[in-house]
Amino acid sequence: MANTQLLSDIPATVRTALTEDIGDGDITAQLIPAEQQGKARVISREEAVICGVEWVNEVFRQVDEIVKVTWLVGDGDRVAANQTLFELEGSARSLLTGERSALNFLQALSGTATISAHYASLVEGTGVKLLDTRKTIPGLRRAQKYAVSCGHCYNHRIGLYDAFLIKENHIMACGSIANAVATAKQNEPDKPVEVEVESFDELLQALDANADIVMLDNFDHAGLRLAVQKNKQHPTPAKLEASGGIDETTLRSIAETGVDYISIGLLTKDCKAVDLSMRFV
Repeated sequence: MANTQLLSDIPATVRTALTEDIGDGDITAQLIPAEQQGKARVISREEAVICGVEWVNEVFRQVDEIVKVTWLVGDGDRVAANQTLFELEGSARSLLTGERSALNFLQALSGTATISAHYASLVEGTGVKLLDTRKTIPGLRRAQKYAVSCGHCYNHRIGLYDAFLIKENHIMACGSIANAVATAKQNEPDKPVEVEVESFDELLQALDANADIVMLDNFDHAGLRLAVQKNKQHPTPAKLEASGGIDETTLRSIAETGVDYISIGLLTKDCKAVDLSMRFV
């Protein structure tokens, strides 16, 4: 995990999760003698791609830094049902207090990584890159985008600050696609400019304006193929991104139209948490 900003997010994110779960104390854990030690293992109850190692480590670091966490897998690894993911050793109270928060991070991020890996497998060999969107769990934006990369998909812009995405309302407010693109390049010359279009006329306007990426919103297959052709013939071609109403039944055929990217919101917004379980041994 190389992203410095992501690493700096983890302690605060974990602190928030622990605060909402523990409050002013885990009253059930207090039933256990303070000196009692425990060992536990966490298993996956289903096949999955794992993501969330550092979040789990941070949970137990904040709950009780003496707890020993031993990982048998790493982020990006594919695991089978009933496979042991990591082992814990330390105060029985601490293991139980940190359990839910640790598993919440691991199951959610692994769910994102798993569905991303599934979708990536559907377009294997086509050369297209599958992109996530900003449709993420609040507070877990960078975490989920990291999970997407663990599933061999790619990140669109992180937020509203690192790339332009000029949509219909922006165009109307600016007066034209050309004006919106020109203003974007003047304001932030080092940041990519993407324009969402809904017609071939708008596509040509975006290309004439020298947009870096053009998002083809809800184009049908024939329209996507024609857009790819028109883009190749244009003096200043852009990267093309297909978007809108895409699922696993249409993904492969869209990838084969020749677009560079396909953006899919469900990689982060419709993911199913992986089923995990912690067992004392």
